[in-house]
Amino acid sequence: MLGGENQSVTPTARDDARRVSLGEVLAVAVVAVALSIAMHWPLVLHLGTDFPKDLGDPLPQAWQVAWGGHSLGSGVADYFQSNQFWPLRDTLAFSDALIGYAPAGLIGDGPTAAIVRYNVLFFFAYALSFVGAYLLCRELGISRTAALVGAAAFAYAPWRLAQDAHLHVLSSGPIPLALYFLLRGWRLCRPWMTLSAFAIVAWALAIGFSIGLLLAYAIGVVGIVALVAWNRLDRPSLDRRMVVATGIGLAMLAGTAFLLTRPYLRVVSALPEAKRDAAAVNKYGEGPWIFLAGPAEGTVWGPLTSPVRDHLGFVPEQTLFPGLAIAALAFLGARARSPFSRPLRRGLVATIAILMVLSLGFRPGPILQWLPYRFVYEFAPGFSAIRVPERLMVLTTLLLAVLAGAGAHGLLAAARSRRGWSLRAPRLAAILPAVLLGAVLLDGAGFGIAEKGQVLAGYAHPTAPVRPKALDGIPGPQLHLPASDQDNRVYLLWSTAGFPKMMNGKSSVTPRLFLMTVASATSPPDRDFVAELRRLGVRSVVVHLRRVKGTAWEDWATGPADNLGMTREVRDDLVVYYINADSSVVTPSP
Repeated sequence: MLGGENQSVTPTARDDARRVSLGEVLAVAVVAVALSIAMHWPLVLHLGTDFPKDLGDPLPQAWQVAWGGHSLGSGVADYFQSNQFWPLRDTLAFSDALIGYAPAGLIGDGPTAAIVRYNVLFFFAYALSFVGAYLLCRELGISRTAALVGAAAFAYAPWRLAQDAHLHVLSSGPIPLALYFLLRGWRLCRPWMTLSAFAIVAWALAIGFSIGLLLAYAIGVVGIVALVAWNRLDRPSLDRRMVVATGIGLAMLAGTAFLLTRPYLRVVSALPEAKRDAAAVNKYGEGPWIFLAGPAEGTVWGPLTSPVRDHLGFVPEQTLFPGLAIAALAFLGARARSPFSRPLRRGLVATIAILMVLSLGFRPGPILQWLPYRFVYEFAPGFSAIRVPERLMVLTTLLLAVLAGAGAHGLLAAARSRRGWSLRAPRLAAILPAVLLGAVLLDGAGFGIAEKGQVLAGYAHPTAPVRPKALDGIPGPQLHLPASDQDNRVYLLWSTAGFPKMMNGKSSVTPRLFLMTVASATSPPDRDFVAELRRLGVRSVVVHLRRVKGTAWEDWATGPADNLGMTREVRDDLVVYYINADSSVVTPSP
């Protein structure tokens, strides 16, 4: 039955404990930003030059956000027709496109702005994860101080440290935030909160399917559990406004998913290499020891877990150690002293166990290939496009963080009551919150000892290569040499100055056309190869002298241009070959 009016409910002590004021949210946001900066110090001092962790994926992701702003500023019709991998189409859909961050790309232009923007979003992702987890803990009845511990357990779990080069994975704050709005909206009968929850899910999908898909499924599981509970309670009347708001939210989410998946489906249809078959997924399958491997950058657990980590094939993805302090507090949160009911505790523990098993993926063989994740991959919509099963650790980490917050809640309550505890001294009880928070943050700290005993003064923040001024004015489409994966990352970052079209690119999908072209370029330039570039519409080949030395493309540094239909120009540290136009050749439309 649907009730036409809001059901008035007398506030209980538990409801009182869940109240969150605007001042509390603002204070937590300040703490979240301060922690984000402190835990990654001194990156904030190098916003326009350095990237967090490494110079791998952060470079093309900085380009993605910059391209998003460029497209919004010039019209969204060609949003997915990015300047990489000329002359192919929908090239932004070759990986998670970070569309949800595109508005940030409207601020500033060029490589320096792209680096600053990326770093600000990096800090924001950590801060939002902290705030979202805090609000979810508060909605579940955890005290303010204990909720800070739970928020830290989610935002700074050791597993996240290994993902610092993947902004789309770090952007997991929408998961607890959406759950908070959904649960609170239904509890207080606030339709706008429910609509906000679905808007956040849609935003998460726009950032990337790696996190957005997990959040969509999490919302679905919560909805199923709520329906079962509602049925067992003899189907009490529901507020009509809440049902309508939920229906509108679901429709909005379905529409967003439909629009976002169109270009990705076109890419899969056009490029056979874009399909992620079982072979592409099972290489990430691994045994349960991955939960004993911490990231190499970890201050404490990096050195201690290196014997396990050294035997893993994909270290950033397979270092799933949850943290000792976090696990211990989660264990306490699953016990009777927890503020949670027994069914909720059991449900959380069971869900964590299921997610951990699914994170193992599947492996070739008569038995191991049908580990539970294989069924998810085969039958759950959307999962066939997810490459790394271990990223389910996002949800595992959130549930562990919630239980850790509950464990901290019980510890602090027991310390205050002084019943049978060694912490009877008021001073010890007063410092216990700081001790718990510090222990959790130490689990995920990234200062100190890295691989091979190298001591870091702070968080790793390598400096990005500076764009050569000589690149100005070179006509596109361009082909840059050398063309290794790392070179292509750099060229994408540099291309944020004007976004010239180029054959180079770096995404989860590497098209065969590009691979064949750069493979052909490893031989000295000849007339046939130049003719092929002309047919593709390429107007210039840019050889980076400092980068090409010692590579397979080194011959282009001194290669001849006469009688090949090219002219050659030396620009500082660049050699530029201009491909002469041929009116007899029709350039294909991109």
